[in-house]
Amino acid sequence: MTKTIVDDLQTLLNTLPSHVLRPLEEMADLGDLIEVVLDLGRQPEARFLDSEVLLQSREVQEEDLEYVIQRIGSFGEDNRAGIERTLHRFSAIRNRRGKIVGITCRVGRAVFGTIQPVEDLIRSDKSILLMGRPGVGKTTILREAARVLAEEAGKRVIVVDTSNEIAGDGDIPHPGIGRARRMQVPSPALQHHVMIEAVENHMPEVIIIDEMGTEEEAAAARTIAERGVQLIATAHGNTLENLLQNPTLSDLVGGVQTVILGDEEARRRRTQKTVQERKRPPTFDVVVEIRDREHLAVHLDVAKVVDDMLRGVSPNPEVRWMDAEGKLHKARETKRPAQRQYDRPTFDRPRSERAFYERFPGEDDGPRSDDDMEEETDAERETVKLYPFGISRGALEAAIRMTRTPVVVVDTLDEAQVLVTTKAHYRRGPQPVRMAEERGKPVHVLRNNNPVQIAQMVRGLAHRNGANGTLDAALQEAQEAAERVWQGEEMVELSPQRSYIRRLQHQLANRYNLESTSVGDEPDRRLTIFRAHRGR
Repeated sequence: MTKTIVDDLQTLLNTLPSHVLRPLEEMADLGDLIEVVLDLGRQPEARFLDSEVLLQSREVQEEDLEYVIQRIGSFGEDNRAGIERTLHRFSAIRNRRGKIVGITCRVGRAVFGTIQPVEDLIRSDKSILLMGRPGVGKTTILREAARVLAEEAGKRVIVVDTSNEIAGDGDIPHPGIGRARRMQVPSPALQHHVMIEAVENHMPEVIIIDEMGTEEEAAAARTIAERGVQLIATAHGNTLENLLQNPTLSDLVGGVQTVILGDEEARRRRTQKTVQERKRPPTFDVVVEIRDREHLAVHLDVAKVVDDMLRGVSPNPEVRWMDAEGKLHKARETKRPAQRQYDRPTFDRPRSERAFYERFPGEDDGPRSDDDMEEETDAERETVKLYPFGISRGALEAAIRMTRTPVVVVDTLDEAQVLVTTKAHYRRGPQPVRMAEERGKPVHVLRNNNPVQIAQMVRGLAHRNGANGTLDAALQEAQEAAERVWQGEEMVELSPQRSYIRRLQHQLANRYNLESTSVGDEPDRRLTIFRAHRGR
């Protein structure tokens, strides 16, 4: 089945003032039009899939906004309105006195055939949660799922339609949902009540919900799932990792609780006594991340994926997409693990114990010697991606230019290989630092935020990245030593290493809940790992 798009675009265009409509109609193809923006005192703007165009028209005036308001339905508490029997949505921006000063006119489209990549999951009776950034097509998939399950699978389907975005404005649902029934929600704050009412009063086999975002809605979803009703819903967030870190909605995938293990259990797991575990069975069996309009990432066993993530294992979803001939393709996503094999996850450990720069103040990345410089050939030099938190980006870039090292500063933590911050910021435990540690990304802590310290750090990172084989071997040796200590040996001494590698070995020993200290003089300085109850 190929995709068929029904948008009834002319109905939306007929609500626009003539001076806005004329330049739109002169455009070659409006098939990619997403929305038209009308802001008081500004030129109208047309937004397409891959571009934004200012329309050659006069500035929007109050009478233009009133012209649109008179041709659409009433705005609700969520400042949304529509046109009866269409999927178009109009969202208002108000000033402090409540007067409308802007309107976003979004084109609503029913796309038949859009659920092909996940149709097997939708027909499987499993509860499915869809995630993705705004405008990527989550609601379109919900609408098509309602139609397929109601008409082709013959199931009793109820759509809980908070903003009339799934089934359109007015009392008669849009044909895009097929024979599914629609329950409108008088106010977004009452969505969870309508969800429960749908189950209690109308005996559905499937309930479809858009934009879950509160604890009450998460609790209502759990109640529905426990009654054996299939749920298909969307939630705020882009990925499963985002959802798990959201205290309001993490219950949808099982929630997270802190557990204190006994000494014997902690030793058996080779972890510390305080860990995080999944609280209960997930409400949703499957999570689908909509990466773009063509590619989906599917987590087929949410319970297992969440358990693995809490142990520090990066998820490895199944990626699905359709080719030009309509053939479905599936592949496992190749993803860098959140933590290396030799790392052990750390959760809820007091930050004063995790901060290796406080416990091991002697291990600093000092200036490199000439011998160090000669170790690194141009072929070995790979770019290190650095994300600064609480560090001047300009100072970092100046240090990179001065040292001529293969280090780049990136804009997001997702792109970064290393997060760098100051001692003062690290102690406060901000979210970017916590996220980096949870994902197994190294966190480099500077004692002083000055050009000398920054330059030394940049040199150290570049040098460390040019000797990955040595680093891997050294950390593997530290891991094996830690395991030997847990198996009964009192103390294990490691091979001599450079300062930066020793620092990572210290951190690894800490994650095993073991003590470590450096002995000897350069260049033979090395670590000794021993049980935590020993004195130094």
